[in-house]
Amino acid sequence: MASGIVNIRRDVDDKFYRYRMPLLLTKIEGKGNGIKTVIPNMADVARALSRPPTYPTKFFGCELGAQTSFDEKNERFIVNGAHEANRLRELLDGFIDKFVLCRSCKNPETELVILKQGRNETIIRDCKACGERTDIDMRHKLTTFILKNPPAKAKKGSRKKDVANASAGVGGGDRTPEEDESAEGGAASDDELTRKIKAEAKDLSPETALGKEDWSADTSPEAVKQRIKALEGGMSGVNLNGDDEGSDDDVNSPYGQLGKWVQEKRDEGEETKAFLVSVYKKAEELGIEKKHKTILVLVQALFTENVVAEIPKYTPLFVKIVTSEKHQKSLLGGIERLVGIAHPDLISTIPKILMAFYQSDVLEEEVVTQWGTHVSKKYVDKETSKRVRKASEPFLKWLEEAEDDEEE
Repeated sequence: MASGIVNIRRDVDDKFYRYRMPLLLTKIEGKGNGIKTVIPNMADVARALSRPPTYPTKFFGCELGAQTSFDEKNERFIVNGAHEANRLRELLDGFIDKFVLCRSCKNPETELVILKQGRNETIIRDCKACGERTDIDMRHKLTTFILKNPPAKAKKGSRKKDVANASAGVGGGDRTPEEDESAEGGAASDDELTRKIKAEAKDLSPETALGKEDWSADTSPEAVKQRIKALEGGMSGVNLNGDDEGSDDDVNSPYGQLGKWVQEKRDEGEETKAFLVSVYKKAEELGIEKKHKTILVLVQALFTENVVAEIPKYTPLFVKIVTSEKHQKSLLGGIERLVGIAHPDLISTIPKILMAFYQSDVLEEEVVTQWGTHVSKKYVDKETSKRVRKASEPFLKWLEEAEDDEEE
């Protein structure tokens, strides 16, 4: 057996065993409280297992009680603390047994499938070798992460362009270079449905799709009053009214402090990653990093009239802090205020804004669809709420048509 290559099932001694993977490597970085274990070849190991590299990394964190972090673009996967390579290899064996091997034939040629039964969701292993479908133990903490970050080919009625998870299809064993290239991101382009969705998303033009209706700024007394109020207190549009945790326009409140601080720091030219880290730490310092009202404030404080171009830059922060349906609703409320009050000229860009957050896995289809069909006075006045939802119709229609295409 070639050096650095091991059988996926390490209990199998057969040197001709066709399912193999690179030997997991580790590198200790930092010292003191900042010490961490980097897994330099996690992406290669995960490709051999046909699982997203975030799954085994998160599994290590669950088993060790340690924080984990991922930079999929640069293939950097980290477990906080110092951990020996042999220990992580043993844990990887556990991950393979629980989340890769077919329980029936012990073959690793499986894919994860999410099944929805009413409000409950379960994960199964669909074996392409023997055809059996075997259950995953839903008591393991990793299952929560998988449900929130489903494999690319096992989505819950979603059609996100998640190229980073394209490696989560059927596989294992000997693969050609072409298949490896596909696993690194080309697989999505080979899928007919995905190509169609990409084309539709690219062609989605809110300016033309909205027809000839004029969605210019609302000049009614009530709308003008709201815009003036939103600009008061040095917050430049950060309006905290209407949140179900209680209204609070006081700039000295934790939310007011966060909004003002973010707007001041935003234009200082700090490197984006460092800026986003500092924003999260500021929210932690104020004790509101998990509050859904924080999302409402950040949308209005971070984004400007260039919101469509700014979303990719700030997406990592929203991916981290948007953790529930309630958070998503606050995000949508923030968008309503951003385009309905602070920047009414942007209302025609609503489809692009929703598409960007949807493709980034921050917004889920069910939440957006429900929001689009229910006018609400929670975040803006009723007329503004109607106009925002009317402007979102091209995106909502695209979701509905893509759903029909997938079912067919």
